[in-house]
Amino acid sequence: MNATNTLPIDPRPLYARATEQAAALIKTVRPEQLAGPTPCTEFDVRTLLSHMVGGTLRIAVVGEGGDGMAVHPFAEGVGDDGWAAAYDEVRERVLRAWSADGRMAAPVRVPWGEVPGRAALSGYTMELVTHTWDLSEALGHPHGLDPELAEFALTTARRVLPDPERDAETPFASAVETPDGSGPYGQLASWLGRKPLSRA
Repeated sequence: MNATNTLPIDPRPLYARATEQAAALIKTVRPEQLAGPTPCTEFDVRTLLSHMVGGTLRIAVVGEGGDGMAVHPFAEGVGDDGWAAAYDEVRERVLRAWSADGRMAAPVRVPWGEVPGRAALSGYTMELVTHTWDLSEALGHPHGLDPELAEFALTTARRVLPDPERDAETPFASAVETPDGSGPYGQLASWLGRKPLSRA
């Protein structure tokens, strides 16, 4: 085996692409869609956007060496026309926060414990890609999503959540059956307990 193939993956390029994908999708949200449902059943579109912005701010603070657990993972005070700008602002901050190579090995504290930065950012990539699918599903899939990001997120999800049955303490529901013909996003959504919205 080539030695380079055994090196841990640097998740930063994938995370950066995931933020670009999320930003492009957020820009498509129309005001009349904000109260609509999402596959994340406790969130409407507005609350999902709040979580995507607030959660990214938390990740930025973690990358900056601060106490991310002190950051509420929901944004407050953002107007209905301000979500795209709010996400762009935190997206730039989070990419700066994780730019130093030393961040990959340094331990950080995240909701699931103390882990190397590389593992933390991989987990956050999984979460962002999943919520981007949630948002895309809620909006009727206004444009295509990057399958490579879903494949990375699915690999991460199966590693960190190997048991398809999950308890109430886990922030993702138990896995559900994957619909026939599902691509990597459908497989990711199913593994993390999501079901497509009914369009009936």
